[in-house]
Amino acid sequence: MAYLPAVLVAAGIAVLSLLEVGRAPQVPVSDKWSHGVAYGLLALLLVAALLHNGYRSWRAYGGTIVTCAAYGLLIEALQRFCTLTRSGEMADLYADILGALAGVIIVYLFAVSRSRHHDVHHHDQ
Repeated sequence: MAYLPAVLVAAGIAVLSLLEVGRAPQVPVSDKWSHGVAYGLLALLLVAALLHNGYRSWRAYGGTIVTCAAYGLLIEALQRFCTLTRSGEMADLYADILGALAGVIIVYLFAVSRSRHHDVHHHDQ
């Protein structure tokens, strides 16, 4: 169940990325920002689920970045070779990876902050 939010976001990315142009909703911000935010959210949800399920932190963080990068590459390849009105772009893949890095960093910083907060309160007792 911990993976369900990440799976739903991944499915949403696939649907929105593979809809023919003109059918997909138009986003009023830069396409690259949309990629970054979508993959940042995906990474945040995936790494949180992995950590929740007991994966060691380095495997969860690294595995999430690799998984998001591979997923972004797959989506770009599908756009290029399997759609008529879409084209895969390396710039989109870079935005996907940067978004994934941002999502992982957010979870990491939250975990470090929480750990320090826990240590402070643990020493006070």
